[in-house]
Amino acid sequence: MKVTVGVSGGIAAYKAAELVRALQQQALDVHVVMTEGAQRFVQPLTFAALTGHKVITSLWAGGSDAGAGLGADSISHSGSDEAALASAIEHIDAAQTTDALVVAPATADVLAKFAHGIADDFLTTLYLATTAPVIVAPAMNVNMWNHAATQANVETLAERHVKIVAPDAGYLACGMVGAGRLAETSSIVEAVLSVLHRRNDLAGETVLITAGGTREALDPVRFLGNRSSGKMGYALAEAAERRGARVILVTAPTALRPPANVEVVPVVTTEEMRHAVLGRVDQASVVIKAAAVADYKPKMKADQKLKRKGGLTLELEPTEDILAEVAQRRHPEMLVVGFAAETENPVVHGRDKLLRKGADAIVLNDVSREGIGFDSDRNAVTFLTRDTAIDLPEMSKRELADRILEEVIALRRPSLVMSET
Repeated sequence: MKVTVGVSGGIAAYKAAELVRALQQQALDVHVVMTEGAQRFVQPLTFAALTGHKVITSLWAGGSDAGAGLGADSISHSGSDEAALASAIEHIDAAQTTDALVVAPATADVLAKFAHGIADDFLTTLYLATTAPVIVAPAMNVNMWNHAATQANVETLAERHVKIVAPDAGYLACGMVGAGRLAETSSIVEAVLSVLHRRNDLAGETVLITAGGTREALDPVRFLGNRSSGKMGYALAEAAERRGARVILVTAPTALRPPANVEVVPVVTTEEMRHAVLGRVDQASVVIKAAAVADYKPKMKADQKLKRKGGLTLELEPTEDILAEVAQRRHPEMLVVGFAAETENPVVHGRDKLLRKGADAIVLNDVSREGIGFDSDRNAVTFLTRDTAIDLPEMSKRELADRILEEVIALRRPSLVMSET
């Protein structure tokens, strides 16, 4: 997940470096935006070195922010100005991909501009442009903090659902004592994780997930496939990443965009998926095989396109059993969970699969139900173990991903692995 840290011009600007590091330790992709005043306290190079990303300091490429709002009436259309405007729009587009904006320190000036909709530099323009959650951590002189204007601005922002991390009280840089010191880094990080609805119960785990439906070629243009959209596997990948895991996503073809901050390994056939999974399974403490792997493949693939005739007989042979191989190769701390799609007697067949494959649990899909499962954004499943059957009612696949992970975490001993069939 991407978090943008806005640094404004206060003496506490140097503490933003510590905040960047703390957010990175939560497996967040941190980008930094600095005001002109902030650059008088800390050089942009510091944050570029910490994040590995360019630090945005201006709306204009190579220019200053003075008087620069995207809605400014005075923009001319010379070649240089057009390039600057294109750069500004490009920066805005990139910034709108952020999952959260946290401003620390937030000066009285920045709070006032946010509250009154003034957009005269990149940070204030970003605040108005983004739809992501916003967190501000004020830091300033105690009298400035207590001033009625500042308090009114803070109240306005709170009413607009900006999360305020109130300053601590203590000895201030100006020599006074009182409220105005930047909140502890841990408090700001906690606020960011809260608005992101992020948990870290998979921190330190490497989760290998498979998704999509494998394809087995009949000839150069046709293949045997299935109805898997990949949505469940991708939702699990996103959920695991948000819970702090390193995620490897081995994916058969889908129309989906992979989640951010996930290592993606594209495959097509069952054999390619087997090779990708077994080649990486030793890295993983969690393996989630949510892909719909073909059970059969043509015994022979035609070198040329098969021409239409009166009839066609295909000879098929079984594909590799990836789930069983993962279960056989697991180390003692692994928890192996499989996915199963059934159309009749689902619990009976699901538990039989659990025992045959050597899994610890099965996420069971009853695909005979209309309107959920294949091709849908919603599903309902049963989480099967050898002794229990936990029904997870219909919900979005993203919500279901978290519920499945919660059941897996409850089974961990102490580490975990998930798989499918």
